[in-house]
Amino acid sequence: MREAGPLNGLVDVERLSAWLDVQIPSLGDGPLEVSMLHGGTSNVILSLRRGLGEVILRRPPAVPPPNSEKVILREARVLQALNGTPVPHPFCHASCSDASVIGAPFYVMDRAPGWAAELRDGRIHHRPPFDKPPYEYGVPYAMVDGLVALANVDYKAVGLEDFGKPDNFLERQVDRWSSQLGSYGKLYGYAGRELPGYEYVRAWLKANIPDTFKAGVMHGDVGTPNALFADGPPARLTALIDWELSTIGDPLLDMAWLCNGLRDEREPDRAPAKALYFAGNMPTRQELLRYYVSGVGRDVSRFDYYQILAMFKGGCILEYKVAQSAAGILSRETGELFSRLVLANFAEAERFARRAG
Repeated sequence: MREAGPLNGLVDVERLSAWLDVQIPSLGDGPLEVSMLHGGTSNVILSLRRGLGEVILRRPPAVPPPNSEKVILREARVLQALNGTPVPHPFCHASCSDASVIGAPFYVMDRAPGWAAELRDGRIHHRPPFDKPPYEYGVPYAMVDGLVALANVDYKAVGLEDFGKPDNFLERQVDRWSSQLGSYGKLYGYAGRELPGYEYVRAWLKANIPDTFKAGVMHGDVGTPNALFADGPPARLTALIDWELSTIGDPLLDMAWLCNGLRDEREPDRAPAKALYFAGNMPTRQELLRYYVSGVGRDVSRFDYYQILAMFKGGCILEYKVAQSAAGILSRETGELFSRLVLANFAEAERFARRAG
């Protein structure tokens, strides 16, 4: 048994081998090789190689952040529930809640093939040839194929009835993200700042909650950096990845989160607030929504509400980058970039809310 790379006590190879013998015998029974693929602050990703192939182990870091063990097991649960469904995701073989095996809970999944987008210089970049027309145009459609498959999953039938709290899901959203925005003072000593549009949008969202809610599985952080695509054109989704924020909620919010990086047909000359893509190479929000509706048959007559909620959520979340910059954790340039994104999110949300009346 060989332990490769800077693992720093993240795995006990002998104990893990014994666990694999029982839980995933299809991997073989030869010497186990373990190597680091990614060592982040929220989770660690390890490659496990044995006689018959390779799988991926995901676990919290050596010094885990709060609730990381719970998050790992939640992610494993949703992935296992999706096994056997049409949803593109990494097949999850097994999970382990017993920390005595390797020192923390973990799960083991297949290594899904494909490429992922990268966020750099304030933009999302796709791998050639998907970084230019006509191929880039198809990338969001491939994402929607995955979201359609996910929205059509019967979450009760796959054992996720108690995975989230769908009751009053939309009613809780504004307070949920407002609370997160307010937490940056305690976390980073951030005094906050004026956020034009925030109060108006907050009140509008609370007063205009749709009555068309239909519960389903949500990914929670939909975007091309959290997806894998087949190497050659046309664009095809091989897996949605990074399911840490998944829950039972309203899948239309996933769709809105994706669409807010795209142009709106009602404002053809205005860049979207999210502005993470070279939007001229991409379909509009409405084109993508029509494609989504053809696959799910949901009522999207109030989709503007979800777009406004997604902008509000985005502004509240991204302000943490501004707070970290003010605390000296991130650079001033990073803080300025995210400051513009936050202000643009709230400004666009207010504009849409006032238009909706």
